[in-house]
Amino acid sequence: MTIYNFLVFAAIATIAVLVDLFAQNAKTMTIGRAAAWSLAWITLSLGYAGYLYKAVSPETAHLFLAGYLLEKVLSVDNLIVFIAIFKYFKIDGSGPLQHRILYFGVIGAVLFRAIFVGAGSLLLVAGPWADLLFGALVAFSAYKMLSGGDDDEGADKGAEQANNWLVRQARKLYPVVPRFVGEHFFVTAEEARAAGATDEELATGRAGGAPGAGETAKKAVRYMTPAFVCLLTIEASDLLFSFDSVPTVIAVTRKPLVIYAAMIFAVLGLRSLYFVLEALNRFLIHLEKAILGLLFFIAGKMFLHAANEILHWPGWDISPNQSLMVIVGALAIGVIASLFATREGKDA
Repeated sequence: MTIYNFLVFAAIATIAVLVDLFAQNAKTMTIGRAAAWSLAWITLSLGYAGYLYKAVSPETAHLFLAGYLLEKVLSVDNLIVFIAIFKYFKIDGSGPLQHRILYFGVIGAVLFRAIFVGAGSLLLVAGPWADLLFGALVAFSAYKMLSGGDDDEGADKGAEQANNWLVRQARKLYPVVPRFVGEHFFVTAEEARAAGATDEELATGRAGGAPGAGETAKKAVRYMTPAFVCLLTIEASDLLFSFDSVPTVIAVTRKPLVIYAAMIFAVLGLRSLYFVLEALNRFLIHLEKAILGLLFFIAGKMFLHAANEILHWPGWDISPNQSLMVIVGALAIGVIASLFATREGKDA
C-alpha cells in the first residue's frame, strides 16, 4: 500500500474516532440510536473495503474484511466482560458515567492496538494468569447477579465501593475515596467531602476508618475514585482480549496497515454494539438472564484457555465461531422470551 493509501486511512480513521468519541456521547443511548450508529459503522467499514478493492487490490479488500469480521467476533466476548465489570462496580448505563468510561476506553483501545500491531510477534506471549483473574471477576459478577446482590435498595450507594476488592487493591498504590463523586476520576479532599465522604474515609482511604489501611492518604492532595479503578479494569480487559485478537488477525494477513485498519473499524462498531446490548438489557426483561448465562460461559471459556496454557489440559478450546453461536443463540433466546412475556402481559 502506498503513502497515499495510508493518508486516506489516517484521515478516515481520525474523523471516525472523533465522531465516535463526541457524536455518540449522549447522556442516554436508546436502542434506535445505538442501532443506527452500529449500522453506520458497518456501512463505513464496507465502504472502506470497497475503496481498498478499487484503489489497492481485491485481495487486500478481502484480507481487510476477514480481519474485520474476526476482530468483531472476538470482541463480542469483550462486550460481555464490560457488562460484568460495570455490574461489579454498580455503574448504571442510564447515567453519563458509563459513557465517560467507554469514551476513554475507545482511546485506550486505539492506542493499544497501534502498539500491539507494531510489536508484532511479541503479542504471542499471552499471560494465562490474566485469564484466571478476569475469569474469576466475570464469574463473581455473574454470581452477584444470580444472588440478587445488586438489588439492595437500602444500601448506601455512595460508599458501597468500600467493599470492592479492586478498589481496596488500588488503594495500596494510590489514595482512593471509596465512593463515586459525579463523573470524576480524581477529586480533591474538598470535592470528596462535598460528595459525602467523611474525614475518616479520607484519612484511611476506606469507609469506616478502619485502622492500618492506607495511612498515607492522610496527606493526599488528590484521591482516585472507583470510576477510575473501573476504567483501569476496562482497559486491562481490553488489553487481555487484544492478546487473543491481534495475533489471530495477524495470522490472516501480515500487512500492518490492513491489520490496524480492520481493528480500528471493529473497535468503532464495538462501542455502538455495546450500547445496543446495554439498552436491550434495560428494556427486555429476560435478557439479563441470557447475559447471566453468558457471563458464566465467558468465565468458563477463560478458565479453559488458562488451563490449556498452564496445565496443557484438557487440550481443546472453544473456537471463535462456536463462541459466536453460543452468544447469538443465548441473546436470541433472551429476546424471544422477553417478547413472549410482554405479549402475555398485554393479553392478561
